[in-house]
Amino acid sequence: MRHGFLLVHKPKGPTSHDIVGLVRHTLCEGSIGHLGTLDPMASGLLVLAVGKKALKVIELFSKMTKEYDAEVTMGADSTTFDAEGSITEHTFFSGWQPPPDQSRVQAVLNDRFVGTIDQVPPIYSALKVGGTRAYRKAQRGESVELKARPVSVTECRVLSYEYPKLSLHVACGSGTYIRSLAHDIGETFHSGGYLSSLVRTHVGEWALEDAKAPDEVTWGDVKPLKEVLASCTQKDLTDDEWEELQHGRCIEGSMPLRDAPLLGWFDGLPVVLLERNPKIVNTLKPRKVF
Repeated sequence: MRHGFLLVHKPKGPTSHDIVGLVRHTLCEGSIGHLGTLDPMASGLLVLAVGKKALKVIELFSKMTKEYDAEVTMGADSTTFDAEGSITEHTFFSGWQPPPDQSRVQAVLNDRFVGTIDQVPPIYSALKVGGTRAYRKAQRGESVELKARPVSVTECRVLSYEYPKLSLHVACGSGTYIRSLAHDIGETFHSGGYLSSLVRTHVGEWALEDAKAPDEVTWGDVKPLKEVLASCTQKDLTDDEWEELQHGRCIEGSMPLRDAPLLGWFDGLPVVLLERNPKIVNTLKPRKVF
């Protein structure tokens, strides 16, 4: 089998877990996970890690930028911040006050929603509160309080706008909820707003246009781990170094100055994730053996 990453085009409707299950069946392989979930109502690029070795390196890609095409419907609020929830209409822009024009909308987005921003996740989310998923508590009618946390938005650009429909292209870091972004935009304009459509177009350098339907993938579509990890800082290991690391012992060496993972390679393959040994200067210890 080939260990690596697989680009899948998730349709609207199924959960990300449903897609993982379908690909497991298609490839007859149980060791498959994903690099970041998509809500059932969302479609687009879902990157899957295929094989046990690929699953072990998912953490190296946790900070990848993701890009989305999102549609925000203004003039209404949703309990879930998207079209799946209970919708409450607003009438703030009726008659006496017109809605903002596109230049005003873009100016506000640039000012308030680009950069590092504080964002409160939706209560209908998989985050855990007291050991229980927030959405389960919300479904039971229990009070759910989630704290604001900093997230990174590098781009929030208007693609088209005709009130109440606002189409955006958003590039953001891990942990950003586009549903919360839609809700917060509605709050900012005092009009209400919720996410009515979402398509993930990119995960890091990978694009939706290169993805395949989950029931059409083959082993030939799996990007080999050697290719996936080619951009990571590498250290070629000698026979003796690899032997030491396999037994949990340290080797001589130092971490790269830039903030990047260090992978040990042996016989042309990535075999171990290395980290600095804080106890002994200029030594490395195995963080995870593949």
